[in-house]
Amino acid sequence: MDWRDEGLLLGIRDHGESSAIIDVLTVHHGRHSGLVRGGAGQKMSAVLQPGTQLALEWRARLEEHLGHFRVEPLQSRAAGIMAGRGTLAAFNAMAALIQALVPERAPDQGLHDASVALADALAAQAPDWPAIYARWEVQFLETLGFGLDLERCAVSGAPDGLAFVSPRTGRAVTREAGSPWAGKLLPLPGFLIGRGEPSAAAVVEALQLTGWFLANRAVAAMERDALPEARERLLRLLDRAAAAPGGG
Repeated sequence: MDWRDEGLLLGIRDHGESSAIIDVLTVHHGRHSGLVRGGAGQKMSAVLQPGTQLALEWRARLEEHLGHFRVEPLQSRAAGIMAGRGTLAAFNAMAALIQALVPERAPDQGLHDASVALADALAAQAPDWPAIYARWEVQFLETLGFGLDLERCAVSGAPDGLAFVSPRTGRAVTREAGSPWAGKLLPLPGFLIGRGEPSAAAVVEALQLTGWFLANRAVAAMERDALPEARERLLRLLDRAAAAPGGG
């Protein structure tokens, strides 16, 4: 069994004295793990940095085996991602969510492309990276089969005035229709539907929205105990930034 592909390096862990096991999100083969001989050595350590885009060759005797990777770097993003505390936290959150909630070897080019676009924004220290990350989580929910319906009001069918999301259905509700039950609905930040600016407070609100469905739908479906701690660290970091003077 062998194939060639490219992928985004999500994580790496040492294996034995000199090898490493890497976890990559590939274009055509989904999330995939494999052994890299010499991966823990000094030369390969410089290549195997989370966020790097890799050319991959995977080989194994049987498809169900862990297999071995031969890798070549295509694009390094590690220095840019690690240049900011927030961007590093965002990449770690993205990688942790994918590793925790996406089954291995399930091809999804859309998820790969969206994740690469986010990694590029983080590496470039894009000023609006928090909003890009929040939109990535909305798409991630769609990928997992728990997409939000933010096009029209679930009650009236109106496309305007959307202000809430039902935690039961994941459908948007207008302010007028939802006001009597506002305490039971989740706020919908306008920037997620192309209305309003993604302020720090609005991004936090967006992550609270997506986090509810990740924790109460996706985590349960994958039989996990909770969302990854890396995702919770990112939310705390952004929440503190929003609460700081001038941060809202």
